[in-house]
Amino acid sequence: MGSVRHFLLAIQFFTRIPVTGALADWVGYSPAMLRARAAYFPAVGLVVGGLVTALTAALLYGLPTAYAPLVAAVLGTAAGVWITGAFHEDGLADVADGLGGSYDRDRALVIMKDSRVGAFGAIAVALALLAKVALLALIGAVSPVWMCAALMGAHLVSRTWPLLVIRLLPHVGDDAGSKSKPLADQISGASLAVALAWSAAGLALTVVLTALWRTPGLAGCAGLNCTYAAPYALTVWGSALAASALAFVYLWRLFARRLQGFTGDCLGTVQQLCELAFYLGLALGLDASGG
Repeated sequence: MGSVRHFLLAIQFFTRIPVTGALADWVGYSPAMLRARAAYFPAVGLVVGGLVTALTAALLYGLPTAYAPLVAAVLGTAAGVWITGAFHEDGLADVADGLGGSYDRDRALVIMKDSRVGAFGAIAVALALLAKVALLALIGAVSPVWMCAALMGAHLVSRTWPLLVIRLLPHVGDDAGSKSKPLADQISGASLAVALAWSAAGLALTVVLTALWRTPGLAGCAGLNCTYAAPYALTVWGSALAASALAFVYLWRLFARRLQGFTGDCLGTVQQLCELAFYLGLALGLDASGG
């Protein structure tokens, strides 16, 4: 039951999904539980991705025009922002303001702590949202099935990379006021293993469901290209994972060079840009595979 409590605490912290009243009392709270919730960050991605994917699939099924993927991409992206309370977008804005506003490490950290959004932050968030919508609409135009698969995979994988940032870099934020401090130096090997297990299991489930959905004879294949040969799938998923991994490596090195560590805002930035890179890699994989 401790694992269930840690999972619900992660849901409570990282999303707007209500964990309140008697349920919140049962979940409880302690510094140790705050540290343990990190292992369930990918599981939160599974929940958020599942909700966004369900909405997107319903819109793709119900909307009648060729612009259905674009409309679904916009509304699905908006739903994801609402479910998470723009938690990660806020981090992206702060990091863009800090690193864009000053090359001096200490000054950049001060800017990142400022709750006001500057030009760099506003532009970064706007471009990130536009890029997500454009890439998802592009994928959806190729195949609605791959659009849904992209959403599930990206929300899951992009919430795994921040844990590696915590593992590899020291925390350099304001220890007294930082929300990320309870996570900062507490990612044990066991917790990381649990997180990776969540990520691997969720991604495997997504791959299997996508393959079944694209199997000839199933109802979900109506009007779609139902080929799902292993080399095709391997190219698409491999391209998506590789692009997301490259984004992680770039950001890890950037934070190590510019900040000599990470803050909570950096974790949000990693999630956002690795999600975006996943969509880009998958779209490129579809093209390379003749999708």
